Amino acid sequence: MVETLEIGQRVRDRDILLEMLRQREQLGSTALGRGIAVPHGRSLAISELMVVVARSTPGIDFDAMDGKPVHLIFLTAAPPQERANLYLPLLGKIVELVKSARVRKKLMSARDFAAFAAIMVEVDEDE
Repeated sequence: MVETLEIGQRVRDRDILLEMLRQREQLGSTALGRGIAVPHGRSLAISELMVVVARSTPGIDFDAMDGKPVHLIFLTAAPPQERANLYLPLLGKIVELVKSARVRKKLMSARDFAAFAAIMVEVDEDE
């Protein structure tokens, strides 16, 4: 997933970013249960707020509270300070939007990123 962030040249130092994410996971799993994980953190290694989304049909062991594998991952990273200060509100919004089993099912069946993004926008507008 970090490789995806690197494509847009927004990652200043991949190793520092990976280490920050590893340390965050050591504090406690960022898996929320219900097949969702939101690994996140702030680091000088990234130039602006970014979210990378990944899906895994078989699921990934993420040490979730419910013991279930993770199928949807929302990797969120931001610099230590941002002008718009969207990092925490964005994390909250992601968690809010994926609470619904119906939404999670739709996201898992989205055919591509455009469809995935459209579902997220639609759900957000319905809130």
